[in-house]
Amino acid sequence: MPDPTADDPLVNRANDRHGELENETAAIAWLFNTHETHMRNLAKDIVKQKEIYELPLVSPEGSKFIVFDGNRRVTCLKLLDNPRRAPTPDLQEFFRDLRQKWEGDFPKELQCQVETDRDRIDEILFRRHTGTQKGIGQSTWNDRMQATFVARTGKGSGISVADEIEKRLDAANLLPAQRKIPRSTMNRLLSAEGFRNRLGFSVNKGRFEFTHNEDVTLAALARVADDLANRRLVLGDIWDVDGKRGYLDTLERKGILPSARHTLSQPTSASVQAKALRVRPSAPPKPSQRRTLIPQKDFGIAWPGRLQRHHHIWEELQFHLDLNQHPNAVSVLFRVLLELSVENYIKQTSLSVHEGDKLAARVLKVGKDLEAQGKLDRKHLGTLRKFQQEDKLVSADTLNRYVHSSSFAPSPEHLTSLWDSLSEFIVLCLNA
Repeated sequence: MPDPTADDPLVNRANDRHGELENETAAIAWLFNTHETHMRNLAKDIVKQKEIYELPLVSPEGSKFIVFDGNRRVTCLKLLDNPRRAPTPDLQEFFRDLRQKWEGDFPKELQCQVETDRDRIDEILFRRHTGTQKGIGQSTWNDRMQATFVARTGKGSGISVADEIEKRLDAANLLPAQRKIPRSTMNRLLSAEGFRNRLGFSVNKGRFEFTHNEDVTLAALARVADDLANRRLVLGDIWDVDGKRGYLDTLERKGILPSARHTLSQPTSASVQAKALRVRPSAPPKPSQRRTLIPQKDFGIAWPGRLQRHHHIWEELQFHLDLNQHPNAVSVLFRVLLELSVENYIKQTSLSVHEGDKLAARVLKVGKDLEAQGKLDRKHLGTLRKFQQEDKLVSADTLNRYVHSSSFAPSPEHLTSLWDSLSEFIVLCLNA
C-alpha cells in the first residue's frame, strides 16, 4: 500500500486524549489549548532533526488515512507545511518563522505504519499508552485519557461484556446459529454504561447486573448478537458515539429494547443467588459534603463530538469548580449547561418549538415529550411545570437572576437543590 501524502493523514477527531470532537480543526485546536508548550517544543525538535523518528500509526478511511498514534507529530508537520492552519495568529507566526528555519526541501510524503484492522490498532494503542512509560518517548495518557479509551473500546475495564453476554445467551439457547459473535465489536458497542442501560443491564464493580426484566433484556441482546454475527452490524457502523446511538435508536423504534415498564426495582446479578442473611446493622455513614455541583459519579452519558462544549462545561462543574469558592461561576455555567442540553434535545429529535419560546417554555415542551416516550415520570414533569413559576426555587427565574441580578446571590445549598431536581432531565437531554 502506498504511503499517504502530506495532505492525506487526518488528525484524529476521536483521539482518546480528548474523546470525540467535531472535526480535525477542533482536534488541532485541542492539542494547542492543552499542550501548547509541548507542541511548540515538538515542532522545534522536528525542524532541528528534520525527521520524527517514530512512524505515525494510520488506518485507511475512504480516500484518506486517519491517524491513531502520532497526532501531535502529524499536526506539527501539517502546520509547518501550512502555518495558516494554526489555531491562533501567534501560533501562525510561530510556525511561519519555524518553517523558514527548515534546511533543504520540505517533505512531500510521510512514511506511516498502515494498519487496516481496527482491532489490531486498539491492541497496539493498549500496549503503548495504558502502562507506565519511562524515559523520553510518546506522551503518556493520564487517567482520564485511559478512561476515554476504555469507554470507546471496552478494553481494560476489568470485565469482558461480550463474554458475559455470550454466557447468558448460551444458557438461554439464544446464541446465533452457526456463527460466532465478534466479541471485540460487541465490547465496543457496549463500552459505556449509557449504552448498556438502554439494553437493560449494567456493570457494577466488575459484576454484570440486569437493570430490566431479564427475559426482555436477553431477547434484545440476542438481536444485537445476531446482527453482529451475520454482519448486519459491523465495526464501521458503530465506530463513534453517534453510530452506536443510531443503532440503538433503530432497535428502540422497532420495540426491541427494554422500556421503563421493564425496569427492576433493584438490579439483580445473574451470577449470584440471593440469600437471606442475618447481619448486624452498622452505624449509618456520616454524610459527606458535596464539593462540586455535579456529583463525581458516572451518569451514563456518551459524549459525541458535537457536544464538545457541553462536555467541557460538565467537567468544569463536576471536577474543577468548588461550590463554596466559586458559586457565581457555578450558577452561570449551570444555566448555560441546561440551555445547551435542552437545545441539543430539540435539535436531535426535531421537536417543534416556537422561535420566541423562552427557556422555561422549552424545558416544559421537552419534558412533555420525554414523558410521552416513557423516559420521564410524572413527578419529574411536575418539577418542570413549576420551573415556569417565578416564586419557586427551582425555576427559570432563579437561574436568570443568578446571571443578571446584582443582589440575588447564589448559595451552594440552592445550587445543589437545583441540580438534584433537574439532573435526570439534563442527562436525558444530553443523551438524545
